[in-house]
Amino acid sequence: MRIWQQAVSVDILQRISQNTAVAHLGIEFLEVGDDFLSARVPVDHRTHQPYGLLHGGVSVVLAETLGSCGAGFAIPEGHSAVGLDINANHLKGVKSGWVTGVARPVHIGRSTHVWQIDMRNEAGELSCVSRITMAILSPR
Repeated sequence: MRIWQQAVSVDILQRISQNTAVAHLGIEFLEVGDDFLSARVPVDHRTHQPYGLLHGGVSVVLAETLGSCGAGFAIPEGHSAVGLDINANHLKGVKSGWVTGVARPVHIGRSTHVWQIDMRNEAGELSCVSRITMAILSPR
């Protein structure tokens, strides 16, 4: 079942991310499915922590980007989605390559959304799992 209430595509997501932290970190949107979004982040000098691994905060940026965009396009025109809470469990360090995240809704309600974001390294191994809760605000 298609969940999007507004027009959404990889091109639209890339366009709205220009000149933002998303673009600065090299995050690329990959796919918009009927009930999911995916994007990837490079693991390189821009995204490493001092010990040569993907910075955990960058994983959270990828998760929040996907969850926020997911919620933002799964609500009626004129409504807004804002983050209430996000958590992340870092399961496996990544030193190079790409980490790809896939966001799917756990709950789409009138006033809140909950999105699950699973992030995997290039070998398909789970590197981080995150969950974001979004508040849905009616137009003023």
